[in-house]
Amino acid sequence: MSQAITREMTMGDIVETHPEVIETLLDLGVQCVGCHVSPYESLEDGFRGHGMNEDEIQGALQKLNEVIVSNGSSPSLSIEVENAHLTLTDKAAEKIKEFLTKEQKKALRIGVVPGGCSGYKYSMELEDESSPQDFVVEQKGVQLVIGKSSAAKLDGVSIDYVESLQGSGFKIENPHASKSCGCGSSFR
Repeated sequence: MSQAITREMTMGDIVETHPEVIETLLDLGVQCVGCHVSPYESLEDGFRGHGMNEDEIQGALQKLNEVIVSNGSSPSLSIEVENAHLTLTDKAAEKIKEFLTKEQKKALRIGVVPGGCSGYKYSMELEDESSPQDFVVEQKGVQLVIGKSSAAKLDGVSIDYVESLQGSGFKIENPHASKSCGCGSSFR
């Protein structure tokens, strides 16, 4: 059996090509899947940097490739769901409306993509159109576009906008996140 993932591949290539193995990498103790250095590091270097010996590396490679085979090479992020329930605070809705008006856009696309220190990170973009692969939800006068592949990971999420002396920005509370990074921009 040929291997889809080899020890020479970079972490960035693996996460981009096979996001279905992110959970397995995290379970193997490679918590830096999305850190700023890891995309350029080979899988072998990442494993060795986390204290794995040759036998552990071989076992990890086998496990990662088994995940790909068992998923039929389709990312586990494609989960069929009817809808995702998101909550916007009044402050978040006001700020989103302000951005939409300023940029002359119609909706906020919110999603989940592989990356970040903990495995997944949130993405937010202003746009005008949705696609058949999206759910469109209106809340507090704001149109939210959610890709079907992100919906399950966003179900139950609360979005707020906070301002402090240390900075301002959107804060996302996710009841399904089992772990978050220190900066709060990624989760597992």
